[in-house]
Amino acid sequence: MFTLEPTAVLRDVTLRDGLQLTGGMLSTERKLATIRSLLALGVESLEVGSMARPDLVPSMANTLEVLAELTPAELARCWVWVATPRHVERAAAAGARNFQYCFSATDAHNQANIGRTTEASLSAMPAAVEISRDVDGQIQLCVATSFTCPFDGQVDPSRVVQIAQDERAAGAAHVVICDTLGQAVPAQVSSLITRVRLETPAREIVFHGHDTWGLGVANTLAAISAGATMVDGALGGLGGCPFAPGASGNTASEDILFATRPPWLTPDVFGSLVRVSETLLMELGEPNRSKAAQGARSPAKAFDWVL
Repeated sequence: MFTLEPTAVLRDVTLRDGLQLTGGMLSTERKLATIRSLLALGVESLEVGSMARPDLVPSMANTLEVLAELTPAELARCWVWVATPRHVERAAAAGARNFQYCFSATDAHNQANIGRTTEASLSAMPAAVEISRDVDGQIQLCVATSFTCPFDGQVDPSRVVQIAQDERAAGAAHVVICDTLGQAVPAQVSSLITRVRLETPAREIVFHGHDTWGLGVANTLAAISAGATMVDGALGGLGGCPFAPGASGNTASEDILFATRPPWLTPDVFGSLVRVSETLLMELGEPNRSKAAQGARSPAKAFDWVL
């Protein structure tokens, strides 16, 4: 199987970050079917929606309805994007127990994305943590634009470390390091993940990458080698931030899985995953950017991973 060591959990973010830049919309029923298909195949963790304003991100308008239909066992494997304590409160009331509290390393992107300064988002985090604890949930500190900002350019790594060290983020179970624009390179990813691991409170590290410059998989592997225990991807490389000029698709889940080969991923399971992805992308009118999915459709039938 050639499973990558050390191992990391894939979190598929198709139904949140993957849908943000698409013109297509998915019904509650279609989202639930996708969630259940991916969980049944063995995908260990999913991001299933966002509490962003539906007038700004219409594809997230039915997030609360999706959460309300999931079982407790399903919800235990699902995450929801939040940016305020009120978001956490509303998502928790619908059943969510895993919250990704996100803000940017730079004020410019945080203002564009969330409508407040980074300091304001950080100051509100203890209240968000408290609400998550009240429902026996867990919360992540998610630092967008950890490497580059579409407005300010290069981000000082010490800025990200400083945020992760801040006592107001102490209640976070994980810290998510985001290459929002997909402009980082492997050595840069490895360096920042290592600094966060060594210089900030002990907790799990998540890497969220994009494939804008073709280094999504390479950066993901570098993050895992440096200590990330969860990595994000989206089916077919869907997605990107609508408030970050120059952002493009997430690193494809198919590519990450093919590269890392978790024990649950067999050629047959991979084939089923590719089919789920192809059907969804066709419905959305989106191209399939996954190299592994394209490879699975090659005529080289002697290779076990070809459909």
